[in-house]
Amino acid sequence: MRYLVTFALAAALGVGAAAWAHGPGDHASKAKRPLSGEETTFGREGDPKKVTRTIKVDMNDRMRFDPAELTVKRGEVVRFEVKNSGRTMHEMVLGTMKDLKEHAELMRKHPGMEHDEPYMAHVAPGKTERMVWQFTKAGQFYYACLVSGHFEAGMMGKITVR
Repeated sequence: MRYLVTFALAAALGVGAAAWAHGPGDHASKAKRPLSGEETTFGREGDPKKVTRTIKVDMNDRMRFDPAELTVKRGEVVRFEVKNSGRTMHEMVLGTMKDLKEHAELMRKHPGMEHDEPYMAHVAPGKTERMVWQFTKAGQFYYACLVSGHFEAGMMGKITVR
């Protein structure tokens, strides 16, 4: 029994550590790893070989995204080219409003938290990152910068999936 408790604790800590051990230097590894099969409420990681459209998104220190609204087709595989034209770190995180608010709260509690999920692009000043996403469900979804204080300053956009 003690072995099972120890194993369960070690597994839980390992999962937690994996969630924290990712950052801007790891984005090159996205191209080398297999596609995630995880289905979220707002879609799944898209296959780069099946991209149907590239959307350029700019982030800036005025705490805004350009464009601030997007429309995509259900099933469409989109490559986001996310440029940080500001002087501070920014990120683009896809999700539902509930997901983004929950994650923003985590970022307030842990401001050094970094990301490497397929629906997140953590972009250093003057750099561009790419992410490929397939929107599998129709509805209203969002993207936001969850660096502490940025979301609260209004750094978010809306995606309509038809």
